[in-house]
Amino acid sequence: MADDAITPHVASYDYLMVNAENAQNSSRERRIKKSTMPSEFRLVSRSDWITVGVLCFVNLINYMDRFTIAGMLDNIKNDFKIRNDESGLLQTAFILSYMVFAPLFGYLGDRYNRKIIMSSGVFLWCLTTFIGSYMKSFGWFLMFRALVGIGEASYSTIAPTIISDLFVKDMRSKMLAIFYFAIPVGSGLGYIAGGETARVTGVWQWGLRITPALGIIAIILLLVLVRDPIRGEREGGVHLTSTAWSSDIKELLKNSSFMYSTAGFTCVAFVTGALAWWAPTFLQLAFALHPNSSNVDPDDVSFKFGLIGMASGLIGVPLGSFIAQKLRLHWAHADPLICAVGLLISVPLLFFATVTANTNAALCYTLIFFGQLSLNLNWSIVADILLYVVIPTRRSTAEAFQILIAHAFGDAGSPYLIGLLSEGLKTVLLPSLAVARTMKPPPIDPSINTLVEFRSLQYALFMTMFVEIIGSLFFFMTALHIQKDKAIVDLTIAGENTSDSTYICNEETEIEAQEDQQKP
Repeated sequence: MADDAITPHVASYDYLMVNAENAQNSSRERRIKKSTMPSEFRLVSRSDWITVGVLCFVNLINYMDRFTIAGMLDNIKNDFKIRNDESGLLQTAFILSYMVFAPLFGYLGDRYNRKIIMSSGVFLWCLTTFIGSYMKSFGWFLMFRALVGIGEASYSTIAPTIISDLFVKDMRSKMLAIFYFAIPVGSGLGYIAGGETARVTGVWQWGLRITPALGIIAIILLLVLVRDPIRGEREGGVHLTSTAWSSDIKELLKNSSFMYSTAGFTCVAFVTGALAWWAPTFLQLAFALHPNSSNVDPDDVSFKFGLIGMASGLIGVPLGSFIAQKLRLHWAHADPLICAVGLLISVPLLFFATVTANTNAALCYTLIFFGQLSLNLNWSIVADILLYVVIPTRRSTAEAFQILIAHAFGDAGSPYLIGLLSEGLKTVLLPSLAVARTMKPPPIDPSINTLVEFRSLQYALFMTMFVEIIGSLFFFMTALHIQKDKAIVDLTIAGENTSDSTYICNEETEIEAQEDQQKP
C-alpha cells in the first residue's frame, strides 16, 4: 500500500525528466545546426565576443567604484571625523538604494531596450561619484554615495540576462565565469586605486575621480558595440511573452531552487560585504600590534589586500565554473553542492586568518587568499543557477529580486552591523584591557586604544563565520530541488507546458486518475 501511495510521484518525476531531456534535444537541433564543429568556441560570433567583453569591462569598473572608498577608509574617517558605525553607514546607504531600485530596473529590463537602460544607469553613477568627491560635509557625501547605488542597480540587474540570451549550457557557464571574475578583480582594483591614489596625491577625493572617466568610455562602448538579443534567443524560447509583474513574483516565490539559492547568496553577500569593507582597517590595526611591526607597513595593506582579492578572483571564479561543468555531467545537483562546500571550506581559513593577523602577517595573508578563493567559487555558479531555473522572460525580475533580498539581508547591513557591534564591544573591552595593562582606570595609553580597536573589530568579524555556515545549509537545500526546477524551465521553453508552477501537480493528478480507472 505504501508503494502504491508514492508511485504517482515517482512516475510524474520520471516523466518530467524524460520530457525535459527530449525538449532540450529538440530545441538544440532547432537552434544550432553547427554543433558538430570541434570547438564550441567557434560557434560564438565576433559580435557576441565583443558584447561579453564590453559587459565585463563595465562590471569591472562597477565594482572598482564600489570599493574605492574601502581602500581609503581611514582617510575619509579622519577627514569627516566619523566613527566605525558612521563609516560603515557609507556602504549601507549605497547598498540600500542599490537594492531598492533593483526591482524597478528588473521590470524595465524584461520589457524594454536593455542597452539604453544600462547606459543611463552607468551615466548616473559616474555623475554622482564625481560630484560626491567634492562634498565637504559627511551628510552630503553620504547622500551622493546613496545615489551611486541607483545607477549601479541598473547594470547589475540587466547585464547577466543579456549573456543568458546569447549563450546556453556550458558556454553560458564559461561566459558567466568571465563576467563574474570582474567582481573580485574589480574590487581589488578599487582598493588599489583608492589607497594608492590617496597616498600619492595626498588627497583621497582623487581616488573617486578615476572610475567616472572610465565610465564615460563604458557608455560609448555599450551604445555602439553591445547587441541586445531577443529574450530566450538561443534557447528556442522566442515564442515566450512577458507576463504581469505580479505573476512573475508569485512564480519566483514558488521556485524552491531560486529561493534557497537566493538565501544562500544572501549569506555570501553578508560575509563579502563585511570583509570587503572592514578587512583593510582590521589588518592595519593588527599589523600595528605586530611584534615585528618594523617589518610590516600598515600603509600598504590596501594594496596587498587588493592584489589578494584580484588573485583569488582570477583563480576562484573560473575554477568554480570549471568544477561545476565537470561534475554536473555526473550529478545534476552538483552546482549548489559546490557552493555549499566552498563556504564550509572558507570558514576555518578566515577564522584562523582573523586570529593570526596580529602575530604573523604572511600566514594571515595566505589564509585570506585561500578563504576568499573558496568564497569566489560560487559567484558564477549562483548566477548560472538563477538563469537555468527561471524562464527567459522573467530573468531580469529574478536578478532584481535576488539583488533586493541578498543586499537587504546581506551586505546592506553587514558593514554597519559590524561597525556598530565593534563600537559596543569597545565599552566592554576598554576597562578590562586598561586594568589588565596598567592596573589603573582610564585614561590609558595609545597602545591600549589600538588594542581595543583591534579586539573589538576582531570579535565582531567572527559573526561572518557563523553566517557562512548558515549559507552552506541553504545551498544544501537548493540541491534537493534543482533538478526538478530546471526540468520545468526546459519544458516551458520548449512550449510543452503552459503553467510552469502547476505542471507537476497536473501530471500527478493525471497519473493518479489513470491508475484509478485501471483498478477493478
